[in-house]
Amino acid sequence: MCLAIPAEIISIDGDNARVSLAGIHKEISLALVENIQVGDYVLIHVGYALNKISVEEAEATLKIFAEAGIMEQAQ
Repeated sequence: MCLAIPAEIISIDGDNARVSLAGIHKEISLALVENIQVGDYVLIHVGYALNKISVEEAEATLKIFAEAGIMEQAQ
């Protein structure tokens, strides 16, 4: 089973981006997605953005993760 986690794009440098996930910053690859901008949410898995998702979908997913104790809820 794979788990993709929503994260917000905070900066972009070519095919790479920095994302924020509950206050943790991580470098990821944007090689698999197109038309991503700062402020967008993407699903990430093993360092790659898999697809863009809405803010509402990201917030709902992060809330479920927090309720399940998988991670702290993002503020």
